[in-house]
Amino acid sequence: MEKTLNRIHPVSDPEATYFLQVSWEKDLGTGFGLLLSDCQRAWTGTVSESDISREAADIEMDREKYVEELRKALIAGEESAGRYNFVIS
Repeated sequence: MEKTLNRIHPVSDPEATYFLQVSWEKDLGTGFGLLLSDCQRAWTGTVSESDISREAADIEMDREKYVEELRKALIAGEESAGRYNFVIS
């Protein structure tokens, strides 16, 4: 299993710092787990392969392109810094 951990500052609360851990087996396209923490609380969730396919179809984006955008937004870290915004709700 591969994992990444990134620090994020959501646009919804720019003074806050969160840590986002993403875990996956083969690649993001087969699904992944998420752990989000503000160092006081933590939230977990999973995204299945069918969830990814459904989301890509909903926004009318090629599935492979959608998976690549997920990779950039969730695990690329410094490579994509400032390119993606996060909103915590």
